[in-house]
Amino acid sequence: MTNPLVGHPAPELALTDQNGRTVSLADLRGTATLLVFVPFAFSDTCTNELVDLRDAPDLLERDDLTVLVVSCDSIYTLKAWADTHQYRGALLSDFWPHGDISRDYGVFNPRKGLATRGTFLIDAEGVVRWAVVNPTGEARDVDDYRREVATLLD
Repeated sequence: MTNPLVGHPAPELALTDQNGRTVSLADLRGTATLLVFVPFAFSDTCTNELVDLRDAPDLLERDDLTVLVVSCDSIYTLKAWADTHQYRGALLSDFWPHGDISRDYGVFNPRKGLATRGTFLIDAEGVVRWAVVNPTGEARDVDDYRREVATLLD
């Protein structure tokens, strides 16, 4: 089933990263964005997904793509995770107001207070071109990101 955001402008976001900097989609116009929502950084599945992403320089080091990870964790938790796992990319906190951006993207689980595993590829003009939401507990494959990024950018 196609995600309702595909083909439409991405909901705006402005969140604080693990280093206290504000990151917004508006500031990234002109560059594609891979937006990756995770439930909690320190959970086993999320850690494995983020380590796989960390070890994908072909995604993280492209000049035409910015990778942003969003979690409902606090910036302090995200900083601890990034330091522990030597993650250099932006880990954005959707902690307060709790889950607002996750709600905008349709991936917030209000019963559990977390973002589900949603991924959105946004083009340089800010339009969602690809989206997938994985069931609880089901990890994503970095090769899916590579395939979709290549389709959009290569």
